[in-house]
Amino acid sequence: MSLLELDLSRNPHPVDMIEQVAHANDWAFERTGDDEIAIAVAGDWTDYHVSFSWMEDFEALHLACAFDIKVPENRVLEVMRLLSIINEQMLFGHFDLWEQEGAIMFRQALLLCGGADPTSQQVEVLLNSALEACETYFQAFQFVVWSGTSARDALNSALFETQGNA
Repeated sequence: MSLLELDLSRNPHPVDMIEQVAHANDWAFERTGDDEIAIAVAGDWTDYHVSFSWMEDFEALHLACAFDIKVPENRVLEVMRLLSIINEQMLFGHFDLWEQEGAIMFRQALLLCGGADPTSQQVEVLLNSALEACETYFQAFQFVVWSGTSARDALNSALFETQGNA
């Protein structure tokens, strides 16, 4: 028998754990199917639309976190430059631009090979790291899209930290 023939049933379903975490944190959520859940999370800069999908073929829990910035066609190239600069710095996950929709999205996955079940701590860390990345870089995306700033200048402005007291 090859490993591909093993039937590793999961009980409970990985998305059930996410639903439990969302419920425990009083997050608004909607179970859009057996393998999907959508969660609305308020951030400091904007509201985030988080989608978790169970990908059975890969035994992976996929997270996609989008925010409300529509990239106009004339800013796509500069947004792509910004994505490239940001993604070089990312240890986990990455940002994508879905050109047809003009949507910016943060994506990452939790591999659960061999029938492993996600823990509530893993789900919370996955979600928190996605939200932290989005909160960190949201303003840079906004600068590029709305003020016509270059990718490098937008990133420098967004990551600027003040020191001392006034």
